[in-house]
Amino acid sequence: MKEIREQVKEIKQSFRQMMDGAVAKSMRDKGLDYKLNWGATVPRLRAMADEMGQDYDLAIALWKEDVRECKLLATMLMPADRMLPEVCDIWMEQVPSQEVAEQLAFNLWQHLPYAADKAFRWIASDQEYYQLCGFHVLTRLFMQGQEPNERGINEFLDQAVTALQGPYMSVRKAAMQSVQRFSELGLLYERMAKSALKSIDLALF
Repeated sequence: MKEIREQVKEIKQSFRQMMDGAVAKSMRDKGLDYKLNWGATVPRLRAMADEMGQDYDLAIALWKEDVRECKLLATMLMPADRMLPEVCDIWMEQVPSQEVAEQLAFNLWQHLPYAADKAFRWIASDQEYYQLCGFHVLTRLFMQGQEPNERGINEFLDQAVTALQGPYMSVRKAAMQSVQRFSELGLLYERMAKSALKSIDLALF
């Protein structure tokens, strides 16, 4: 455990060299208020993660830090095949910002063996980051050609229509993107998507 603590300490020290005050200030201005935020860019963190390789224990330790870069790096280092559903639930409860939610969806959630199951539960939530992750994950699964069953189709379209009329701009954008990807699964899906959107006076574009 001492070794992991040392690693976390070294990683946090390395963030100082990546510091970008302008990026950090811009985030604070947008209300992204982390305890600590060095303003390191996602590509730099990605390069760092690629060099380090996946590491379950290190990802768990980094996620516990209230530091933007630690949380983002944790999403890149966690091996999807070792992420237990219970740990996934804990991380979702602790998502501090839209940025972390989106990085989680792209770097980790979409690769989980139970991704679809979680995504359908999340889009039915009334919480912004849950819905955001859910729609982003489903978008990725649709892009991979994964087709939902009949019940899944109805559930997805119902929740998407609800989200598109909801209060969160981020979720509305994610839901629309998801519907577009859903429509690309085939002509039948396109017709269902158009019909669902038409019911709230929206068009598929």
